[in-house]
Amino acid sequence: MIGFTPYAAKAPATAEELLTLPGVETTSLPEQAEELTRELFHWLRTDSFGLLAAIGIGFVLYALFVAVRSYARNRLARNVLFGSWGWVALKVIARTRSFFLMTAAMKIASNLFGAPSAWHSLITFLFTIASAVQGAFWVREFLISLVERRAEQSEGDPAMSSAVGVLSVIINMVVWALAGIILLDNLGVNVTALVAGLGIGGIAIGLAAQGIFSDLFAALSILLDRPFQRGETIQVGGAQGVVGTVENIGLKTTRLRALSGEVVVMSNANLLNQQINNFADFSHRRVVLLIEVIYQTEPGLLESIPDEIERIVNAIPNCRFDRCHLFQFATSALDYELVFQVGKPDLQTMFDARQAVMVAIIRRFAELQIDFAFPSQTSYLAGPDGRIVPPHPEGQQPSRPAHLAGKTRRAGKTAGAD
Repeated sequence: MIGFTPYAAKAPATAEELLTLPGVETTSLPEQAEELTRELFHWLRTDSFGLLAAIGIGFVLYALFVAVRSYARNRLARNVLFGSWGWVALKVIARTRSFFLMTAAMKIASNLFGAPSAWHSLITFLFTIASAVQGAFWVREFLISLVERRAEQSEGDPAMSSAVGVLSVIINMVVWALAGIILLDNLGVNVTALVAGLGIGGIAIGLAAQGIFSDLFAALSILLDRPFQRGETIQVGGAQGVVGTVENIGLKTTRLRALSGEVVVMSNANLLNQQINNFADFSHRRVVLLIEVIYQTEPGLLESIPDEIERIVNAIPNCRFDRCHLFQFATSALDYELVFQVGKPDLQTMFDARQAVMVAIIRRFAELQIDFAFPSQTSYLAGPDGRIVPPHPEGQQPSRPAHLAGKTRRAGKTAGAD
């Protein structure tokens, strides 16, 4: 048995130094068993009531701990939903080990009734090991439960299953490494060199595989943060970027099916460093139309155009009128801006609604004799005094183009014959 006494000097770095420290007694296993037995009999002869009370209190505390664990587990299991915080708490409580509960009860009882030094050292040693292992179990289960809770909505997705597997391996490695270091440190072993070695090794591996790890963690970020999912249409790189449907999210690359048909493969780290527009999260579509009418339109008709367009838009299914205003004097037209909402997010419905609105506007403007404008320019002649010269002398009608005049004469002859 190894009995530890307070020692303020430098912590031992090796097992040989640990065995030669002053105040540390090392014995063989038979001698340890003999010492524990001797102290137990001495405790029984000198304070049998205290020994029996310590044993009884230990059993009672252990039974109480087990009962509390069972009650909490059964209470949470009644109405727990997969992925809820109650489900996470249930998984953590279910990983509480009986060995930890037993050593905790023994530790409390030995402190209450003053167990002999050998027994106290043994119980403290066992409790330290049990606490480190139990803490690792709790932390590991909590982190893995969070990952599974986050992955609940992507059940059946092979990429998400791969991400959960990778995260589970990383969590196990980190948690158990930290638990081992903490356990060795509590047992008096100098872990400074071990921690430094792990740190240097981790830096070397990270620098050697920097690209792989950056893509890996970017993939985990995509799968857990969900900026987009498989099957959604996204645009990468802003207005001039690639538009495509997400076909696969891997641990290193993401594949998009572009609108032109080809497959675009992008590294996950490069993908997350760019602007991403997700077209799958539309709740509605906003349509903006520019309507241009000629300057010769009567003011009364200009005032009635917004009301006419409002009636047209609200009569189209899935459309809601927002606003329509005459907003600028253009070079060859008066510009109206129409804004309306389409209640369904899919692109086909928006195109159909916009077409229906445009056709209805054209039909209504024809009824009201409102002409759409087109780019045009009129030239005028001015005299020496700067005044515009009328293009036609007084009392004369403007001449028509020859092809139009011919049509008029033919129409007149036909009318005369009738």
